Amino acid sequence: MSASVGVVIPTRGDRPEQLRAATKAALAQAYPGSVDVVIVVDGASPEAVAEQVADVIAPKDSTAGHHRVRVLPNRLSPGLPGARNTGIDACDTDLIAFCDDDDVWLPGKLDAQVRRLADGAEFASCAIEVAYGSRRVARLAGTDQVTVADLVRSRMVMVHSSTFVFRRGALWADESAPGGQNEDWDLALRAAKRRPIVHVDRPLVRVGWGASHYVARWADRIAGLEWMLARHPELAVDARGAARVYGQLAFHHAAMGRRREAGRWALRTFAARLGEPRAPIALAVAAGLIPASAVLSLLHYRGHGI
Repeated sequence: MSASVGVVIPTRGDRPEQLRAATKAALAQAYPGSVDVVIVVDGASPEAVAEQVADVIAPKDSTAGHHRVRVLPNRLSPGLPGARNTGIDACDTDLIAFCDDDDVWLPGKLDAQVRRLADGAEFASCAIEVAYGSRRVARLAGTDQVTVADLVRSRMVMVHSSTFVFRRGALWADESAPGGQNEDWDLALRAAKRRPIVHVDRPLVRVGWGASHYVARWADRIAGLEWMLARHPELAVDARGAARVYGQLAFHHAAMGRRREAGRWALRTFAARLGEPRAPIALAVAAGLIPASAVLSLLHYRGHGI
């Protein structure tokens, strides 16, 4: 018998079309086991969100009798980690999967990852297809296994929250993450410390790029990176990984107009790794040579982030 899967989709209720698409794609997975989709509403009306997805929840031609959808309020701390944990707590399934309300699972996603977990692994990810406007960019890992060293050296953007499938009870989102920032990276790192993450290196999730609620919340992004450095000291040990984080901090401070702080983090970036490109970019933003928004637009067009 195939493992049952609880799919947790957090939402604020402000992206109804994307939420409908995310829910429909989860229900459309050709997966033989039962799928329990739990939409967790954070800071909005669950009744209103239920109306947004009413025709998706009960389509007239439904043949997926082993699939169901529930809409619940976030009963834990406000924000994304609390919403995720509310969803986990509401499930009695063998496995938990995450999907953001602006992302879409592609055909075969769930079955491919559950097959990898059948060998005794605890946590699975997959490659992604970044969608920015009409442009699509595949982001592959080049491996079928992701380790702690991989996630320290690089954020491994394809190890995205909407790709996560893991055994229920093994892991929870950390609700202490400032503004919900980097809770997914933290979760993946904690998972990899328990056992290497099995990875399906095919783009099986389409990730909407640039429309995130978090993309320009610079103070939250700074707090989230500082939280990660304190929580995972190994991030400061690997030169490439440290330079990447320091360069991001330099950029975020520059985007807020904090030139002195941007310069300080840029110097730390250069000290860790002279060739890290985020430092000169941050300095250019701090000097007013290019807006932070223009940098992000260029990077998003290429399927990357800062």
